Amino acid sequence: MLDMIIYALGVMYTPGPVNAICLNSGIQKQSSILSFSFGVAIAMFALFSIVSLIGETLMNETFLQWTAILGATYILWLAYKIFVSQVSNAELKSRQSISLRDGLMLQLLNPKGITVALPIATVQFPSAGITGGYIFIWCAILALLAFGAPTIYYIAGHLIGKKINETGFLFVMNKLMAVLLLFVGLKMALPTILNFLY
Repeated sequence: MLDMIIYALGVMYTPGPVNAICLNSGIQKQSSILSFSFGVAIAMFALFSIVSLIGETLMNETFLQWTAILGATYILWLAYKIFVSQVSNAELKSRQSISLRDGLMLQLLNPKGITVALPIATVQFPSAGITGGYIFIWCAILALLAFGAPTIYYIAGHLIGKKINETGFLFVMNKLMAVLLLFVGLKMALPTILNFLY
């Protein structure tokens, strides 16, 4: 379960469109974005729940092993892409007022939302034995983590202000999250690969 949380943190807390908007809102000293963050959390709860329920009916042991390999490969690719990505000030776009509806729609359409939901709901939930009603408990926990990401970026932008425009903070954050994703991807892949070999 620790792998699942690290993966979720690694994807949700890296700079992306939702977090960049909130970071910029903090830098611009705009009003609170709690309703926006709540919209993001609702979107993630919906994505986790829908993908989990569909995935639970499709999973079996063989399929789980193959999806674990594919999921680990995808996570490793994502770690590489995050590690080598360039962060620039152009990513921080000004937005005057952001609402719950904005957060909900932006996160539902954000590729990062699906990126985090698919491996967790189809691979990590079944392999951790999370089924039935426990799915919704874990979806709520992960949605709470999703609420925290844009909120933390907003607070960081608010506290640090214009200094955050020196892209060093985002650069370090990308490297840290890429290393965490690398750890999760390897930990997910190795048991399955060893199982195939022996």
